[in-house]
Amino acid sequence: MPLFDRAELLDFATNLLTAAGMEADKAATTAEVLVEGDMIGHETHGLQLMHWYIEELASGNLNGKGSYDIVADKGAGFVWDGRLLPGAWLLTQALDQACERVATHGIVGAAIRNCHHTCALSAYMRKVTDRGLIVQISASNPAAARVAPYGGTKPVLTPNPIAMGFPTSGDPILVDVSSSITTTTMTQLLAKQGEKYPEAWGLTAQGAPTDDPREITERGGSLMPLGGALKGHKGFGLALMVDLLGQGLSGKGRANTAVPGPLAQSAFVQVIDPEFFAGLGAFTEQSDWLADACRTNPPAPWTKGAVRVPGDSASRKRRQALDQGVPIADNDLTRMAKHADRLGVALPRERATA
Repeated sequence: MPLFDRAELLDFATNLLTAAGMEADKAATTAEVLVEGDMIGHETHGLQLMHWYIEELASGNLNGKGSYDIVADKGAGFVWDGRLLPGAWLLTQALDQACERVATHGIVGAAIRNCHHTCALSAYMRKVTDRGLIVQISASNPAAARVAPYGGTKPVLTPNPIAMGFPTSGDPILVDVSSSITTTTMTQLLAKQGEKYPEAWGLTAQGAPTDDPREITERGGSLMPLGGALKGHKGFGLALMVDLLGQGLSGKGRANTAVPGPLAQSAFVQVIDPEFFAGLGAFTEQSDWLADACRTNPPAPWTKGAVRVPGDSASRKRRQALDQGVPIADNDLTRMAKHADRLGVALPRERATA
C-alpha cells in the first residue's frame, strides 16, 4: 500500500473534513483519531471511514458545528448530550476533561449520549496512558440492532466495543475488544466484497451458525456474541455491561430510542489515577512484571512467534508508521481523491520509498 507521512495525512484529512463542512477544531481532532487508527492497524476504523463521514456531513446525520449540551456535572462524573457531533471530538474532549479532573477526584467517569461514530477505541488510549493514567472507553448504538442475546435469534444489541489502557514503563497494555466476534464494519465490508467470514461468526435469522456475512446484512441474521455458539454467554454479558454503562448512565438508550434510526451512539469513558491508590510506581511494578511474564511465556506450537500482550502489535505498527509512513489502501485513496477534487483539497504526497 502507498505510504504517507503522518503530518501530510493529518493536514489532508483535516482540510478535507473542513471543506466538507466540519469546524476546524473538530476536523483536526477527527483526522488525528482516524490517522491513529490506520497507524495502529485498525484500517476498518481509519481513513477508510472518510468517505462515509463526508456523506454523513452532507446528509446532516453528522453535525460538524457547535458544542455538546451539559446534562449533568458533579465533578467526578458528568453527562453530555453530544448532539450528533463527531465521536472523535466528543470522546477526546471528555477524556481531556477527565484527565484534568482526575488529579482531584482519583476516578472520573463521563457518559455521552447522541454521539456520532466513535472510531477505533484504542486510538484514544495512548494519550492517556502516556500520562501515567488508566483509561476505559465503551460504546454502543441504541439506534441499531446487530447482535442477538445469547440463545436468541432476534438482533437486540450492537457489537459494543470495550477498551482499557494501562501504563507500564514501556509500551502500554491496550485491550480493545468487541462484545461480538466481529464488527458491523467488517461484516459490511466482507459482504460488499462477496467474501465469507473465516469461521461461523454470524447467525442466520433462524439462529443457525453461518460464515456468510450477507445473512446479516441482507437476510435478517445477527452477529454472534464473543465466545461463539458454545460460549457466547460471555460476550452477551459484556454487551449488557456496555449498553448499561453508556445508555443507562447517559439516560438515552434502547428504551427511549427508535430502532432502526440514525447513528446516535452512547459512550462511557473513565480515567483512573494510580497515584490515588498505591501510587504509579507500585502500579507499573505490577504491570511491567505481568507484561514481561506474558511475553516470555513459552509459546504454544500454534503461536506465530512469541506471546504478545494486547497493544504490542499496535505499538509496533505505530513505530513503523512513524518511521516509514502510514499505509493507506488504494481504494480508500481513490474515494478520498474524488471528494478532494470536488472540494478543492490538495492530495497528500506519497512518501518516497528507499
